[in-house]
Parts: sequence; C-alpha cells; structure tokens
Amino acid sequence: MAQLENASDYVIAPTPGGDGLTRAVQGFDQNGAAVDLNVVEERPLTIYLNRREIVTAMTIGDYPEYLALGFLRNQGMLLDSDVVTAVDYDAEVDTVVVRTAVETDHEDKLARKTRTSGCAVGTVFGDMMAGLEGVALAKTPVKTSDLYALAAQINRTPSLYLEAGAIHGTVLCKGAQPLVYMEDVGRHNAVDKIAGWMLSEKVGAVDKILYTTGRLTSEMVIKTAMMGIPVLASRSGFTAWGVDIAQQVGLTLIGRMKGQRFVCLAGEHRLIRDADPAAIADEPRKSGRKGQS
Repeated sequence: MAQLENASDYVIAPTPGGDGLTRAVQGFDQNGAAVDLNVVEERPLTIYLNRREIVTAMTIGDYPEYLALGFLRNQGMLLDSDVVTAVDYDAEVDTVVVRTAVETDHEDKLARKTRTSGCAVGTVFGDMMAGLEGVALAKTPVKTSDLYALAAQINRTPSLYLEAGAIHGTVLCKGAQPLVYMEDVGRHNAVDKIAGWMLSEKVGAVDKILYTTGRLTSEMVIKTAMMGIPVLASRSGFTAWGVDIAQQVGLTLIGRMKGQRFVCLAGEHRLIRDADPAAIADEPRKSGRKGQS
C-alpha cells in the first residue's frame, strides 16, 4: 500500500500496467522449463517540425507529444522566442508534428540531412554543444537529506522497470518531492518527455532536481543544462566528458547514489550536508569493485 501512496504523490507517475507498454512472451529458463515474461514494447515515432521530418526515435509510445516537444527543445530547435501553435499526434502512422507560428531556421538546415536514432542519441550533438554557449545555471543549494529522500521514494515507486526491465527512468523533482516520472527504452527519451512537459506546462527549472537511472554522459548533462535544471543525480556512474561539461556550466552532478553513498564530481560546494549518512539504510556493495558502486 505504501508504494501506491508514493506513486499517487506524483503529478505524472509510471504506468507499468498501461495498455501496449509490454507484451507477454514465452521462453524457457535455465532448466528448460517454460516461463512467461512481460517484455517492453518499442515502436518508432517520427517527429516533424512544421513540414520537415527531423528524427525517428524508438520509444515505448507513451506521451508522444511531450517527447516531440522536449526533443526539439533540448536539441535547440525550439527557442524561447518560438511560438508553438499546435502539437499533432497521429497514432495510425506514429507521427508527431510540432507547428510554430513562424518557420524556424532548422527546416532549411536539415533539408539535406536524414537523421534516424534508436533512442534519440547524438543526432545533432554539435548543435547541442553550440547551444550551451552562455548557459549559466542557478547556483541552487542541494540538501543531502532531499537526495536521500528522493532516492528512497523513487526506488520504491511501481514502474515499468520493476515489472519488465530494459527501460530507463528519469524523474523531475523539487526538494524532496518527486513530481514527474517518465520511462522509456532510451534514457534520453525519458529526459525529453520531461522537457516537453515542462515546456507545455510552463514549469520553471531553477529550483528543480533531475534524477535518472542512467549513466551521467555528456549528452545527459547537456540536456539537463539546456533545460535550465541546476542539479542532476543518478544511481549510475559518470563519463569524463559529462563531468567536464557539468563543471563548465555550473551543474551540480551527483552519481553512484546507492543507499547512504554517493559521489559528487561537480558543484560540491553547493551541497548542504544536513543528513548523517550513517543513519541511512545502505545497500550492499558489489564484490570485485574495490569499494566502487
């Protein structure tokens, strides 16, 4: 019952039992016995900006409008000055068309290019890097008590990951409260869905934390910075370039969050250590990692 109450606190929570998100498949275990397993469905979603096809991403199919808006925003194709007049989703052909009042300059830029991505990874990385010029994130302090509370609640929330695996989750949080929990086969898609929701609902970013189950790569850091979110945290580890970019833009970057442990590789001076790690229930360390998570 506690899990259901946690899930109900979200503005948007995972829907592990949602129609079309998983499919039952029969297989055989190590002893040759038949087993039924729910596996995640994935399908292509083609995103258009006005008349121009931008990308085809593999996704689980929920919240396609948010995914399209967030992808375009995080890739720098939708600017603050652009007025979105419509977001049209056609389920029969798995297509979203985002329309703006005035055509952007990206229609011409992409006219000679074809972009297809399994999980919207690296499709216009150069443009994203250029979009970081002048980015200055808010110097928002982060309470370690909030980080511990978020990790505990998020990890107990019923999710598609817990039901079927092969999925990534990303959660928009404020203080110790998780707000919007999105999942997808690509961690970048999950982030883009949150960006699309924030853009659609006109939600501010300066007081938010982004929590992800995935690795803290350069693109994850860039997307978070492009969204204006000053804090990014994960159960997983880092890449060196992700750390470099986080330090460059002033992002607080926290990884390997498991139980009472975490590592901060950027923005440590913004941490308010108001929780005693010894009072937090720890997770067992994996053998063979020499103390690393």
